[in-house]
Amino acid sequence: MTPCRAFFMAKKTKYYVVWKGENPGVYDSWDSCNKQVQGFDNALYKSFTNKDIAEKAYNEGPWNYIGNDKRVIEFSEEDKARIGMPNLNSISVDAACSGNPGILEYRGVNTKTGNELFRQGPFQQGTVNIGEFLALVHGLALLKQKNSNAPVYSDSKTAITWVRNKKVNTKLEKTTENKILFEMVDRALTWLRSNSYANPIIKWETAYWGEIPADFGRK
Repeated sequence: MTPCRAFFMAKKTKYYVVWKGENPGVYDSWDSCNKQVQGFDNALYKSFTNKDIAEKAYNEGPWNYIGNDKRVIEFSEEDKARIGMPNLNSISVDAACSGNPGILEYRGVNTKTGNELFRQGPFQQGTVNIGEFLALVHGLALLKQKNSNAPVYSDSKTAITWVRNKKVNTKLEKTTENKILFEMVDRALTWLRSNSYANPIIKWETAYWGEIPADFGRK
């Protein structure tokens, strides 16, 4: 793995709704939001790019909002009961990529506390799908090392499929700049083919639970 190095990118103004946390409300920075939800059992929160919509979402409650600010869906009580709540005794993983391809990072956190367990990158000329895949395998390997059967949550259907099929279907072309990423993918595939694991890999239900705890907050 390569050492991390700092990089900067322009960020859009975002607003964070905390429905369930230390002090529910609408916050205008991730740091302020994080103070309300980190370590709070079953915290419910979500980011928006529009302040008015964020305030409307806060007043209406979390169950009406999915995806981005423009799409609103109402969920039935049956849906909520069927989905339930995530198992907090788990790891959540996510990736962030500036561009496609672009500068890539991935990480894993304790779902309950939000404490970072691992973080890799930035890597040049990566894709978010590759980052999500590597994050999942990294999480599985870490849990195996700790003799833990805890679940791993990912919000990427593509990455979950790649892990289960032990095959990566990427259109990304190999270059000198992203050579290390392809080497990491090869090592991850070798690990999957050489190891068994009992950890459930579960799709994070963003529509119901808000952003995955490992989210980088850059959407």
